[in-house]
Amino acid sequence: MIENLLIGGLAGVISRSATAPLELYKIQRQNSYLKESNIRNVVKREGLRHLWKGNMTNSCRVFPQFAINYAIYEQCKIGLFKDIKDRKMQHFFSGGIAGVGAMVLIYPMETIRTRLSLQMNKSHYSNPIEVVRKLSLHQLYRGIGISILGFGPFSAFNFMFFNLYSDYFQRYVDPTAAKLLAGGVAGMSSITLTYPTDLLRRHFQMADFSPEVPKYNGILHGFQSIIKNKGFSGLYQGLIPTYIRIFPCLAIQFWCLEKGKSIFDNIV
Repeated sequence: MIENLLIGGLAGVISRSATAPLELYKIQRQNSYLKESNIRNVVKREGLRHLWKGNMTNSCRVFPQFAINYAIYEQCKIGLFKDIKDRKMQHFFSGGIAGVGAMVLIYPMETIRTRLSLQMNKSHYSNPIEVVRKLSLHQLYRGIGISILGFGPFSAFNFMFFNLYSDYFQRYVDPTAAKLLAGGVAGMSSITLTYPTDLLRRHFQMADFSPEVPKYNGILHGFQSIIKNKGFSGLYQGLIPTYIRIFPCLAIQFWCLEKGKSIFDNIV
């Protein structure tokens, strides 16, 4: 269990830190109503290093989230779902339970990271502690419903697709390339199926941040408002930047998971 926590946590931090500027760009496109929040303004007004703004907070979120996610996933495979003969379904159910558990436990850190990333020149908060002081517990957990609805299936599809694609790609390329390709394509496949929930989650997290942020009465109203104002395609606003970010991110993450398992197996 301890090794799985370490493997999952480190894989999450390494993959997110390596792709942090792409993550910032993705969040900006999802929240395009904040007109000044874009890559050009970040570099011009804050400097190149601020393309990684919010990454320390994100790493503090990512380590426990993916440590818990991966540890629960591995435990479910050998425990709760060990009798499921279909390996695809075993990975799917294990990943789903893991995703929900991890998201519930770390969600306030997700809200804090999003708000720190989308402000300019520390216009609202100077550090994560200030975010906690200014927001109520309800505000920190705003959007948790849509997050569970989205991240549970995302995690389920992710683990299922990775193992499915990994077996396929290993017929044609070496194992390392197969793991990288499988991770990247699994991420793209999973986010395609769950993207609207991720978009709406960002909107909920930014509620009360600025008058420009859309206000929703609930999940259903949120989806209806987006479709009414931007059409069905509005549910997929920012999907292309998400693809650009998620392929390298998930490729690195799953490669780190496999490499970590290999290292610990050799030590033991």
